[in-house]
Amino acid sequence: MDTPTFTALRFEVNDGIALITIDLPTRPMNVLTPELQSELVEAIEQVVASPALCGAIITSGKSNGFLVGADLKYLATAYERGTSAQQGAQWSQALSAIYRRLETCGKPIAAAINGLALGGGLELALACHYRVLADHPRAALGLPEVTVGLLPGAGGTQRLPRLIGIEKALPLLTLGTQVKPADALRMGIVDQLAPAEQLVAVARQWLQGTPDAQAPWDKKSYSVPGGAGIQTSGKLSLTLMAATALTSKATQHNYPAPAAILSAVYEGTQLSIDAGLRIESKYFGQLVSGPVARNIMRTMFINKGAAEKLAARPADIPKSTVRKVGVLGAGMMGSGIAHVSALAGIEVVLLDSTLEAAQKGMSHSATILRKEIERRRLTQEAADTVLARITPGTDYALLSGCDLVIEAVFESRPIKAQVTACAEAVIPATAVFASNTSTLPITGLAEASKRPAQFVGIHFFSPVDRMPLVEIIVGTKTSRETIARALDYVGQLRKVPIVVHDSRGFYTSRCFGTYSYEGQRMLAEGIDPALIENAGKIAGMPVGPLAVTDEVSLELQYSVITQTREDVGAAFKEPIAWPVLRHFVEDLKRPGRKGGAGFYDYPPGGKKRLWPGLRTEYPPSGEFSVAEAKARLLCIQALEAARCYEEGVVTSAAEADLGSVLGWGFPAYTGGTLSFIDTMGPAAFVAECSRLARKYGERFRPPRSLLRRAKSGELFHPRATEAEVEKAAGS
Repeated sequence: MDTPTFTALRFEVNDGIALITIDLPTRPMNVLTPELQSELVEAIEQVVASPALCGAIITSGKSNGFLVGADLKYLATAYERGTSAQQGAQWSQALSAIYRRLETCGKPIAAAINGLALGGGLELALACHYRVLADHPRAALGLPEVTVGLLPGAGGTQRLPRLIGIEKALPLLTLGTQVKPADALRMGIVDQLAPAEQLVAVARQWLQGTPDAQAPWDKKSYSVPGGAGIQTSGKLSLTLMAATALTSKATQHNYPAPAAILSAVYEGTQLSIDAGLRIESKYFGQLVSGPVARNIMRTMFINKGAAEKLAARPADIPKSTVRKVGVLGAGMMGSGIAHVSALAGIEVVLLDSTLEAAQKGMSHSATILRKEIERRRLTQEAADTVLARITPGTDYALLSGCDLVIEAVFESRPIKAQVTACAEAVIPATAVFASNTSTLPITGLAEASKRPAQFVGIHFFSPVDRMPLVEIIVGTKTSRETIARALDYVGQLRKVPIVVHDSRGFYTSRCFGTYSYEGQRMLAEGIDPALIENAGKIAGMPVGPLAVTDEVSLELQYSVITQTREDVGAAFKEPIAWPVLRHFVEDLKRPGRKGGAGFYDYPPGGKKRLWPGLRTEYPPSGEFSVAEAKARLLCIQALEAARCYEEGVVTSAAEADLGSVLGWGFPAYTGGTLSFIDTMGPAAFVAECSRLARKYGERFRPPRSLLRRAKSGELFHPRATEAEVEKAAGS
């Protein structure tokens, strides 16, 4: 037989079995490009048409995985290109038809899965009649589409529940949970495990036996394991009801994908597989044509990926590596920075005023590592190696040989100036000095340095080991080489950097502060504290503004405002939250969670609860709506982000969005602060802010740049050009 010529895959025949090896030549991992889809159709038809072929094996030529799904760069532009729900459904139907043709072609097809099979990759495997998975730690199966605002659009919501039952399938579908090989076998997602080098041989052995070329759901005797629809057992009915309730609670109806998945599963599994696939495609079309999926894909996939690759790094500066870092201050932030640095293979010197304090900071790392061992994510030997990289102490001489020093001491200008001078007296002339300050301007702190060009802000977020964002703050004298070196260090830590320019509070702290302050202002206005907190969570914030203020500490906010008053003198403007902050810190002695009391009470061994005295200190009065509170809390943050953009504090809309979502928890469904404005529309946003300004004060007054955008319709994120869309579709 003639062997067809392909680009995205290889087609080989041996002993009557076709080996279809997916291997995109220009990609590090296999993704579902239009070219691959087209060639997959041709390969399937070649198998069907040839009498000499008794079946086929589909595998991957990539050592790091099988197939990881669709190219999100193309899907991310669907909304702004005006894609309709019907057109989106047609995209889904086209791929679904390819997989359905494979499934019903009449010849047995085996999937030899050599690593990651995610999204459309797992859906391809599910459409095969037999699945053998590599028994390897890096191998995993999953349907992560929900995490980017979509649902599996090539049969995932229909085949997986039909294969393993609805109850087992829901976590993979609604949470994007990935499963390792042993669990995949136990759950029945795959038929066999084998060493990676034996996958094709095991699949071939199955084909040479008496293979079944019909999917279970195409047989007359088939029924969904555990039932479906009105046939569900009492337990499954409860599971579906609980899943619906939990989804509503978790998403606050801001994220449509989980609910769409539940609907597709419930409706589709009661019908034939073909009808179920049509239902799935309908819901896929609704999601891909909406703004939420666009916002999440653009910010959390495309822009986050670019930041992780250090897109903001000056390209002409040679690459650098930090081998030894000094951390000044072994408190919560300093010990966290020391831990993530040691975890990245960097030698760490952790200094504090006493050896006891430094050792306590080191014990923070030991605690994190112990938990990782308990979760079987780390061996004791590996944990010991990480801990051995940290040297606690009090002597600045230990900093000798450091490539980088990061101070994480108290937010006091004199204290920071003192540790800067002590460190610079012993570190190499080439070393970079960084401040982890969250509010004090870097240019001012650099005045205490003898080398201001090598002084930069590297602002981590708490808890450091879990928060992915790092804010690089550029002072007026910070050199481009220092910026590059700071970014290289963040890259070593595998965190997500954004670069911002100097300002009091910089970008993240400045914008986050408006959320906290607005909540406190609402309290002073007589809005019920429970309504304030619930409005924040309904808006999509991780916690309410009063709760997060307790976590950050009222005392810290009080200190920052006091320091600002001293710094700016007559130009100081009292923040709207100052009366409440002053009252809680000075009069009520409730400094926040760290002090055991703030807006909440923290009973020993019990759950925190809103302090009953709040209603005495600030009696609720009048009628207030959750919708109005939600509008205030979201708009004030986005408005401050727009001001930062106008002032040049943040110069990239992508970084502004990333900073807001990853830094302080601005809702991901919005795409971030500036995407929130774009999605709402500049004119509509300005109109809403103007209304709020008339009702609540000048802090809601839009800046001139927003007024211009409202008039011109200019967005912060320019629409993708046709050339860019075509490039994304074909790349």
